[in-house]
Amino acid sequence: MPNYRLFGVDSSPYTAKIRAVLRYRRLPHHWICRFPQMHDETRHVRPAVMPVVQFPDGSYRSDSTPILLAMESDRPGERSILPDDPGHAFVARVIEDLADEWIAKCLFHFRFAEESDARYAARWVMSDAHTGAADTAVRGPSVEAFRARQVGRRVRIGCTEANAPLIETTYERVLQILEGVVGNERFLFGSRPSLADFGLYAQLRTLASDPTPQARMRRDAPYTEHWLRRLDDASGVEGDWDPESLAADRAAVALLHLAGEVYLPFLAANARAIEAGAETLHVRLAGRDYTQPPFGYQKKCLESLRAALAELPAATRDALRPTLEATACWATLQPGA
Repeated sequence: MPNYRLFGVDSSPYTAKIRAVLRYRRLPHHWICRFPQMHDETRHVRPAVMPVVQFPDGSYRSDSTPILLAMESDRPGERSILPDDPGHAFVARVIEDLADEWIAKCLFHFRFAEESDARYAARWVMSDAHTGAADTAVRGPSVEAFRARQVGRRVRIGCTEANAPLIETTYERVLQILEGVVGNERFLFGSRPSLADFGLYAQLRTLASDPTPQARMRRDAPYTEHWLRRLDDASGVEGDWDPESLAADRAAVALLHLAGEVYLPFLAANARAIEAGAETLHVRLAGRDYTQPPFGYQKKCLESLRAALAELPAATRDALRPTLEATACWATLQPGA
C-alpha cells in the first residue's frame, strides 16, 4: 500500500501533530523535514501552510485538522483518533480547535516576547529550513530575518504586552488541568489518545522545548512534560475509549470551561468584527480586555464547529447540551449566535 508523505519541519507544532498521529495510527509514511514552500514538489499547494501531506492517491493537502479528518475517512476504523461516542468526538474537536488557535497564542507569545527565546526559536526553525547547511551559514542573516519577521507579527496574532497576562494565564491553566490527569497511557477520553490529545500535544511539545515556557512546565507540570514525550510516538499504545459520561472526563470538561470562557467568545468577537468590517476586535475574556486585528481563518473555525454540532444526531446533541451550557459553550456554538 502506498505511503503517506509528510512535508514539514520539526519546529512546527502542526507538523509534529500530523507526525504523531501517523505514528500512533501505524500508517506507513515518509517524514520529509523540509519547508514545503521551499520545495518545488509542494510549492503549488494551497493554503500555503505547514505541513503538507501527500496522500496515497497522489493528492496533496495542507491544514492539519482537515488532513487528520481526511485520514479518518481514508482509513476508517484503523486506530481512529475520534472517540466512538459522537458527543465525545465533538468535544475532542472543540479542544483540538482551542489548542490550534488559542493555545498557539501561548506558543507564539513565549517564543517571541523575550530575546533569548526568539533567538533560540529562530535558530531551530532556520536549521530545519536550510537542510545540509553548516551551522555558521544558518546562524547569520537568515536567523535574524526570521526573528525580526516573527516579532513583527505579534500584534497581528494578538501577542501584545497588553494581552500577555491573559495568554500566560491560559498556559498556566492548561498545565494545571493536565497535570492531575495525564499519565502513562492516560488520555482525555480513555486509555487511547484522541484528536484533542494530539492537538494539545502539538502546541505543548513546542512550549516544552522553548526556554522560558519549558522552565515553567518543568516547575509546575513535570508529569505533563513526560506525557508529551510519550505521545510523540504512541504506536505501542493499546487502549480503549472511556464508556462513561463526559462528566467523568475531568480534564475534558475543564478544557471546555476554558473554551467557553476565553476561546469561543474570542471566535464570536472575531466573526462580528469581520462582518462589521472593523480593523480591530475588542472583547472581554476571563475578566480581561483583549484586542487584535480580526483573522478570516478563525471565522471559518467557528463556522466549522457550529456545523459539526448541528450535524450531530439530535439525541447526542440533547445529551451533550447540559455540559455545553454549564461550560458556557452552547450559546456561542449555535448557528447564527
